[in-house]
Amino acid sequence: MAKTAREAEVRTPGRPRDEAARKRILDASLALMEEIGFANLTCDGIAERAGASKATVYRWWPNKAAVVIDAFVEAVTPDLPNEGAESVEEFVRMRLRSFARVLAGRNGRVLAAVVAASQNDPEVAAAFLAHWIKPRRSISRKYLERFQAEGTLVQHANIDQILDVMYGPLQFLLMTRRCRITTEYADSLASLVLHGLLPRNGDG
Repeated sequence: MAKTAREAEVRTPGRPRDEAARKRILDASLALMEEIGFANLTCDGIAERAGASKATVYRWWPNKAAVVIDAFVEAVTPDLPNEGAESVEEFVRMRLRSFARVLAGRNGRVLAAVVAASQNDPEVAAAFLAHWIKPRRSISRKYLERFQAEGTLVQHANIDQILDVMYGPLQFLLMTRRCRITTEYADSLASLVLHGLLPRNGDG
């Protein structure tokens, strides 16, 4: 039987946190983000919606930004592949298509709110970098480094710039709403990116 949020509060040091309460808190933060936006969100509000105490929230997260970003990451991770790319082409196309699908839905709106808030709030910016940007780029970097070692990705390419070129346009569309984010757009972007990444005429 799952423990209640109250029982989780009095757990002994080192004891695993109550996963049921944790999920309620993460779900509550995403729901409130959609309803009232990040600026109006509070840890008190998250705790009340989740049926937990404010102390429980702060025991597991330092601030509301960390809660929201943790919730976002957990929600989108199943939709973002970490494995299975056997070529540069597959890596780029698969990653861009999956990211486009994420951004086109509810989680895209959450990400847009977090990015906007990070511009003026150092805590949000730090949490966003630590819990989303760095881990995702680390996963992608390993693939691209492997492709360079195999000679299927140009050796002189800067991996950080490759990732900027891949994901930057989709995030630009998310923030500016210049046009809809679709898998068709992702496929077109992938073709554009790949044209400059694949070795040609013996360029390894």
